[in-house]
Amino acid sequence: MIRALYLRILRDKVGRGPLPAHVGLIMDGNRRWARQMGFDNPSLGHEHGVAHIETVLGWCARLGIRQVTIYVASADNVRKRESFQVRYYMELIERIIAGTLVESSPLWRIHVAGRLDALPDSTAHALKLAQDATAGRDHDLTVAIGYDGRQEVVDAVRSLLLARTGDSLEEVAGTLSAESLDPYLYTAGRDDPDLVIRTSGEQRMSGFLLWQAAHSDLHFCDVYWPGFREIDFLRALRAHAQRRAA
Repeated sequence: MIRALYLRILRDKVGRGPLPAHVGLIMDGNRRWARQMGFDNPSLGHEHGVAHIETVLGWCARLGIRQVTIYVASADNVRKRESFQVRYYMELIERIIAGTLVESSPLWRIHVAGRLDALPDSTAHALKLAQDATAGRDHDLTVAIGYDGRQEVVDAVRSLLLARTGDSLEEVAGTLSAESLDPYLYTAGRDDPDLVIRTSGEQRMSGFLLWQAAHSDLHFCDVYWPGFREIDFLRALRAHAQRRAA
């Protein structure tokens, strides 16, 4: 009862803002959570972790947070896609993120940030279908998969140069700016995150939104992703509001 009361008080306080418009989530600790819970197969932590995304999106929607980016798999993860663990994880993404989530969370429009050509064909196809099926929705969920923040900048510069093949190198260099790269990023057209939350206690970005998170608040939470509670989320939002008000 005390915990429920605390949760109501925290919801009320956080709801009075300021709230982030865009939250990034590094969903770390799935396998460690499974071991902690006593599962014989730690990969089952991924299934619980992917399923937990819908719950967290519900918290965001109730608070009016309409943009979320989730770090689903790095480029390094995807390079190991022939392993059983990665194949299993890709199947979860197809079944839950590109399937169940699309059907059961009607607010969220799916975007993909990363190298679709690096994914298994079935995963890339499922995500493309999810993007098409959700195109008319008004909340934005960006799925960072096959993603690496440094490679994103390299790809953006390459695309900019290819788009300006009629200009000399000196002309391109003379007009190059941070803003001129924005249209070529994987996240083009979407806002930078105000707050990035990483679970599991690790305090690093692991290549997530390195360009976009240059001015974001960072919050590191000690719990593993499948055990990430609404209280943990609200505390992260409260800390963000306190920093913005300081």
